[in-house]
Amino acid sequence: MSASQFSADTFRHLCRSSPWRWQSVRFELHSSLPTKLDGEPAATRASGPGGAHRASNPTLTCWVRRPGALRVETATGKLLASTTKINQSKDSLFISGNRSPWLLPPSLVNPVKDAAGLVIRRPEAHYGEPAYGSGRSAAALDPAEVAGDHPVPLEKPFANVAEISEVREVEHQGRAALEAIVSPNSSYRPLFPDAPLLFPGRTLLRIDLDTAIAVMSRSLDGSTAGAGHSIMILGVDEYMLNDLFEDVSMGLTDVRAHIPWKLGA
Repeated sequence: MSASQFSADTFRHLCRSSPWRWQSVRFELHSSLPTKLDGEPAATRASGPGGAHRASNPTLTCWVRRPGALRVETATGKLLASTTKINQSKDSLFISGNRSPWLLPPSLVNPVKDAAGLVIRRPEAHYGEPAYGSGRSAAALDPAEVAGDHPVPLEKPFANVAEISEVREVEHQGRAALEAIVSPNSSYRPLFPDAPLLFPGRTLLRIDLDTAIAVMSRSLDGSTAGAGHSIMILGVDEYMLNDLFEDVSMGLTDVRAHIPWKLGA
């Protein structure tokens, strides 16, 4: 893809493409929020590209396997969350009177794609990533909220859920990505209201070219300046056993832990 093809539409197509570009991913997540300092103007609080003062959350290591499997650990290896019910029967879902359980996973339906293989229009499917905490990581794994599921019927000012400008190719943690300045419109509806990918005003947003994961966001304006997240992708489409996501292993040994050997007298 040449530099001339990096348009706002290309960026939107990439944001819609995640469900068809990977099945499992291992990554580190770091997020930060601005802190309010009494008597200090917002411009001072947010001085510099990353903001002068902000509260940082601990770095988390995450494993995600579609559909619905998640494991979260601290940097020291302490388990914080795991989807322990991935093998339980889902029979009760199909008598709930809701049609959503009958939708197919995105990987089993075909979207409309452009010449570069990016998604123009997403079909109806059972979307959604397993969430932990505020849900920011789940929104970042499939950042379609930035683009909507399909193009707007008529290109006019503020018709899209967000305005996109200054699209360019960059490198993020050794991986190719598209970066843009994105501003939400009144029709923007974040997947998790408490953890929007786009902040009020302008947000610097970076999407990994291979996986379509939002690997970086940073608020550029107002009292939220400096807030955002950063993701370092450690592995894509690695084989992940169920034991990784279960509370208690059903037979495999965790080789990361030291195994003591008791010797007889």
